[in-house]
Amino acid sequence: MDGNGKAAVAEFVSTFTLIFIGAGAVIATTLGLDLTGVALAHGLALAIMVSITAHISGGLVNPAVTIGLWVAGKIGSTRAIILMGAQMLGAVAAALLLKYLVPAELFDATKGGVPALDPGVAIGKGIVIEAVLTFLLMYAVFGTAVDDRGPFSKTAGLTIGLVIAFEIMAFAPYTGAAMNPARWFGPALAAGAWDNWYVWIVGPIAGGIIGAVLYQSIFLKDTAPATP
Repeated sequence: MDGNGKAAVAEFVSTFTLIFIGAGAVIATTLGLDLTGVALAHGLALAIMVSITAHISGGLVNPAVTIGLWVAGKIGSTRAIILMGAQMLGAVAAALLLKYLVPAELFDATKGGVPALDPGVAIGKGIVIEAVLTFLLMYAVFGTAVDDRGPFSKTAGLTIGLVIAFEIMAFAPYTGAAMNPARWFGPALAAGAWDNWYVWIVGPIAGGIIGAVLYQSIFLKDTAPATP
């Protein structure tokens, strides 16, 4: 298996883990798990998966992060497409397994853990929230995992996981704080819940691109682009 194939497997497993644990935690709120528990489940799952797979695939676990890296010239086109495909497949597999494993009434009560827009939050505001959250996530990715000048690259997984955790604590009640199209897509497909789908596509991708371009253009402007 070549490098892209190994990276695809790593991204599949990592994204599977994030959705299986993250959406599973949302479903568990029907049994008493609170928002802090949901945030820690997501953050710790991501921190561990990034730490495990950073040397194999980059530990991206997110199509929005992948697109941001591609726009900034840090990843080639072919590799980006392969990794995004693996991420989406991992998300779908995790969501379908959750649907099979957990009691139907709990799965249905939370629509499989799919992110949801609060009725008091307009769609445009929801997109902006997801964009800002993903911008901050992308800033952390570049600052710890991409920019090798910093002293904390070994802690990139923990740093990125903590960003996910504190953002979920603050904004999950409004948009679900997905910051990741795969985190939305897998549960949405399993539950058949497509309401306001563009919030979790447009917002994260826009935020990821802005964060990547900003960091690249200001702090890494002399870095050579990746080979397509």
